[in-house]
Amino acid sequence: MISRKEQELKELRQALVEMALLVREMITEAVRGLVERRGEPLERVEALEDTVNMAEVELDDRCVKFVALYQPEASDLRTVMMIMRMNSNLERMGDHAFNIAREAKYLIRRPLVKPLVDTPRMAEVVVGMLDDAVKAFTDRDEALARDICVRDQQVDALRDQIIRELLTYMLSDPSTIERALKLMQVAQNLERIGDLATNLAEDVVYMVTGKIIKHRLEFRQREDEEEG
Repeated sequence: MISRKEQELKELRQALVEMALLVREMITEAVRGLVERRGEPLERVEALEDTVNMAEVELDDRCVKFVALYQPEASDLRTVMMIMRMNSNLERMGDHAFNIAREAKYLIRRPLVKPLVDTPRMAEVVVGMLDDAVKAFTDRDEALARDICVRDQQVDALRDQIIRELLTYMLSDPSTIERALKLMQVAQNLERIGDLATNLAEDVVYMVTGKIIKHRLEFRQREDEEEG
C-alpha cells in the first residue's frame, strides 16, 4: 500500500501528462486547421487556451501545497520542481499553438502562397518530440530525453528551409508578402514549440539524474570534477 505522499506525487505526475495531452491537441488542431483550411479546428484551439491556462495555475498550486505539506527531499523534490517547470513550458507551448491558430485564421481565407509540405512535417516532428518527452517523463527514460534534444536541430533546419522558400516567393511576387510573413510566423512558433519540448527533455534528465545538461553545464561540471 502506497503512502498518501506517494499517491499525491503520482497524481501530480498524472496531472502533468493530462496537461501535455491538452497542449498536444492544441498544436495538432492548429496545424490541421491550416492544412485543411477549416475553421473548426482553429476554434477548438481557442477554446482550449483557457483550459490550459487554468490547468497550469491549478497544477502549480498543487505542487506548492505538496512541498509545504511534505517537505520532500532529493529525488521527490527534484520531481516536483521539474513538474512545475514543465508545467510552465507546456503552457507556453499552448500559447504558441494559439498563435499558429490565429495566423491560420487569416491564411485559410486567402489563396495559398505555396503547397504546405514542410509546415506539417515540422509539426509532426515537434509533436513527436512532445510525445516522447511525456514518455520519457513517465518512464524516467534518460536516453529518450537526450534523443529529443538532438531532434531539435531537425526542427531548426525545417524552419530555415521554410523561411528561405518564402523569401523567394516574396521577392518574385510582392503580393504574397503578407501571407508569406504569416507562414513564417507559423514556422517560428513551431520552432519555439520544439525548443520548449527540448526544455522538457532537459528537465527529465535533471529529474532522473540530477545533471544539468542545459547550456552544456553537464560538460562543464564534468571538467570541474576531472580538474578537482
